[in-house]
Amino acid sequence: MNGGVSFWWGRLGLPEPRPALPGNREVDVCVVGGGYTGLWTAYYLKKAEPGLRIAVLEQRFCGYGASGRNGGWLYNGFAGRGAFARRHGRQPAAAMQRVMDAAVGEVADTLDAEGIDADVVRGGVLEVARTPAQLARLREFAETERGYGPDRVQELSAGETAGRLRVAGALGGVWSPHGARVQPAKLAAGLAATVERLGVDLYESTPVTEIRGGRTPRAVTPYGTVTARYVLRATEGFTSGLAGERRTWLPMNSAMIATEPLPPSFWAEAGWEGREVLGDFAHAYMYAQRTADDRIALGGRGVPYRFGSGTDIDGATQPATVRQLREILHAFFPAARTARIEHAWAGVLGVPRDWCATVDLDRRTGLGWAGGYVGSGVTTTNLAGRTLRDLVLGHDTELTRLPWVGHTVRRWEPEPLRWLGVHALYAAYHTADRQEAARRRPTTSPLARLADTIAGR
Repeated sequence: MNGGVSFWWGRLGLPEPRPALPGNREVDVCVVGGGYTGLWTAYYLKKAEPGLRIAVLEQRFCGYGASGRNGGWLYNGFAGRGAFARRHGRQPAAAMQRVMDAAVGEVADTLDAEGIDADVVRGGVLEVARTPAQLARLREFAETERGYGPDRVQELSAGETAGRLRVAGALGGVWSPHGARVQPAKLAAGLAATVERLGVDLYESTPVTEIRGGRTPRAVTPYGTVTARYVLRATEGFTSGLAGERRTWLPMNSAMIATEPLPPSFWAEAGWEGREVLGDFAHAYMYAQRTADDRIALGGRGVPYRFGSGTDIDGATQPATVRQLREILHAFFPAARTARIEHAWAGVLGVPRDWCATVDLDRRTGLGWAGGYVGSGVTTTNLAGRTLRDLVLGHDTELTRLPWVGHTVRRWEPEPLRWLGVHALYAAYHTADRQEAARRRPTTSPLARLADTIAGR
């Protein structure tokens, strides 16, 4: 199957949409977007102030976007740590990293407390190097991570890596305990049901066309206008569809495939008993997990960007992208060559111009927002929800003082420069990966370094 939103929703079953907005409404807080960011924000606000009137507006159904399509990496990475360290200093960046480390447990513990079964396994994060240049980047990464705490990662030899998971050609690995596997659609569906049970109004099939700030903040839809003290934008990769926001965050495409369930003989050879989420140190990197029903779900960049910030065709992805991901699967796990690919899908994630996530609330206009997670949103959305809670309630906390709060980013270039630039960058990254593999060069390709500089990463 190609598309159908995602494999995760295919396994769970697409939900029956909740009713659309029935007309004009006035509430205390209006959240635009029913993905993880919007749902976590509604959850924490309602838990803190049960009397708040909160409405969530979602254009399709809760979890339709990246929240129901991602790779299921509940881990502690966040977009822009290096940039925040350069701008604000090492200590603020370290504070951000500490709360991100803790957020992995916060999500897992909250799901357990609320009775949400999302196939969570806290096996950590394993990232491998398969070329000498990747191994050099791995060692540099491990050294940087140790600078944020001596026990944050374990650097692994080739043999130690194989002891966890036998990836063909792996020269080494690095493992972090701050990670878990999840089933993304189960997380989204369970969280939506929980906030609804708490008394939050969820309106689905309700696209928001414009958000207006000022004396009376409002979200405009075809079915009515919701006015509120605060309107919070939680639209991530779909932000470009709002009036005036086309160049705010770039909707980057990411695609995935899922195999058929693999037999015990495969797992006896491959390992993966810890259910770690798996990544690598390629420039056009991959990400994968062993699912609850013993498949491999694997993703990476295919066609990275559609002209004019196009966003979605219900998860359908190009045949060339499926072939590319299949080749990665076979390179990593040759024993999976005979396995059927049963599902392929794609979605968009939000990328700011400086690749740094941000969260903020402007009390003058009554507008707030969070996003730009650059693919690290499963955990960061939870932190965003708790931070927006504190900002809305006017609390000065550790979270509201983190360096991503109020971070400003310049807008993306207009078309066709945006399309040309993104496609040129990813062509450079793919070329650099091929050169590093073919020439076995011990250091990162200058082409990739140039692309990083141009991209602002």
